[in-house]
Amino acid sequence: MSKISRFTSKAVQLAKNAVGGRGEVAAPEGGGGFADYALVSLHCLRIYLDESYRNALDLLSEMPHILAEIDLEEGDLPDHSTLVKAFDRFQMKVWRVLLRLSAQLHDLSGHAAIDATFFDRENASKHYCRRTNYRVQTLKATALVDTESQAVLDVHCTTEKTHDTQLGWQVACRNAGDLTSLAADKGYDWMDLREKLREEDVRPLIKHRIFRPIDHAHNARVDGPRYRQRSMCETVFSSIKRTHGVAVRARTWYREFRELVLKCVVYNIKRAVKS
Repeated sequence: MSKISRFTSKAVQLAKNAVGGRGEVAAPEGGGGFADYALVSLHCLRIYLDESYRNALDLLSEMPHILAEIDLEEGDLPDHSTLVKAFDRFQMKVWRVLLRLSAQLHDLSGHAAIDATFFDRENASKHYCRRTNYRVQTLKATALVDTESQAVLDVHCTTEKTHDTQLGWQVACRNAGDLTSLAADKGYDWMDLREKLREEDVRPLIKHRIFRPIDHAHNARVDGPRYRQRSMCETVFSSIKRTHGVAVRARTWYREFRELVLKCVVYNIKRAVKS
């Protein structure tokens, strides 16, 4: 079985778990539309192929064995506009559920690291930028990564200049029940964050910025194999950007957020079927 076949099979399984697998997969002539899991699976394949909506559907039309994994035939493929509308219709919580399910494909250690990176928002015409007040050129993504399996557990996206400590707590709070330790660099140096993590029985491995001699002692206690594994975040970001691009294709901010979460879903599935 080819890599893309294994990927598609796993993506379909997760999509059915996330949105349900009931109903006829495609009934455009009867007015029934397409099953939600089929549309979610096609979006995963679009990111996997790293193509636009039109190009991805053109390529898939030449892959009957891949369409068969979704119970589709060549003549059943939706128009690209249908996929775009589905991306608008599915709320962010659907993609977050899919991300959580994709992370569970891996043997998670409970030891995680958090870090942030930036993705470009692709260049748009000057007319479009003026019409939509499209000024922010980068998208900040804060990811929580399991340090042993390198699976993405969660991701937070923003176009605002929110401090890393605040973003770190939002991400850690959503996942505290599944964590044993959390490693981060000095950008997340905030005593309240450490205390909140300890209250959730999560060991904070966050180095202190050096203001006093005692800060050296604090950092010496933190420095160890678990803390040094925080570099796994950078490894994951590098892999995602190399395979799925350093920019998001969508124009509106909410689609960009969903697209970035979907990139992490595809990354998790690819690692799972590869191992």
